[in-house]
Amino acid sequence: MATTETLQYRGYDIVLIRQGSQWCVGIYPTRAHLPILTRSTHSALAAQKEDAVAEAEQRIDRILDSRARLNYPYAQLW
Repeated sequence: MATTETLQYRGYDIVLIRQGSQWCVGIYPTRAHLPILTRSTHSALAAQKEDAVAEAEQRIDRILDSRARLNYPYAQLW
């Protein structure tokens, strides 16, 4: 049976799913104006929960920071 946990970061839910000895994460916006990540579920698995969370947070940071550089009007609302 898979174990799940949900964390919040900059307006996104990070859903952690334990699959055996690995962690998989899903990233989902909690507000309609936030960009949807093209691959919301990571295909890569991480052995450590902290590594999976850090990877998800970096992915969110990259998409929001790139939107801010393009003057995306809602990128700073997290």
